[in-house]
Amino acid sequence: MPPRRSYDQYCSAARALDVVGDRWTLLIVRELLAGPRRYTDLHADLPGVSTDVLASRLKDMERDGLSTRRRLPPPGAAFVYELTPRGRELLPVIQALGEWGRSGLGERRPTDAVRAHWFALPLLRLLDEEGLVEVRLEEGLFHLHAGAEEGPVYGDGPAPGEPDARLALDTATCTAIARGELSLAHAVRAGRVEVSGEGALAKALREA
Repeated sequence: MPPRRSYDQYCSAARALDVVGDRWTLLIVRELLAGPRRYTDLHADLPGVSTDVLASRLKDMERDGLSTRRRLPPPGAAFVYELTPRGRELLPVIQALGEWGRSGLGERRPTDAVRAHWFALPLLRLLDEEGLVEVRLEEGLFHLHAGAEEGPVYGDGPAPGEPDARLALDTATCTAIARGELSLAHAVRAGRVEVSGEGALAKALREA
């Protein structure tokens, strides 16, 4: 493997960008925040990345201690990639970038890909209570682990167990929330987000 490129600057920001500054790296981290993922799953949820670039970035991330690669036990027997604790520490970095960049979302372009779980991290920023949340959009179903300090932050599909809250909303509402045009509390009060469940998180959302 070729040596890692560096800005050769004695600055913590430059050192960080030595590791995560290449195109696609932080988006791979975004996908791995959902837990272990197979190469084919990553490629499917990163439209536009070439197979060569994805393979190269994953090798770089392993070398730099952001992720690991392991084989699942039978009957799966597939290799999966997952974040190390250091890689998971990038969660607030990605959330901060998302918050900074939300004003640039604008209207969705015809060429823009979308996945339901890409709304997970914007929603996660707005949840103050800890708990398991299941979210239903027109594009699909995903779940969030609000307040989790380790393990997956979110995941595709239904919640792995009884969720503390279930949210149902349309894409327009979720997009407005992601762009910062509408708060989650206001969306709930306006009836644009349907909240069900008896957990503390559901009750806090209904009472906000």
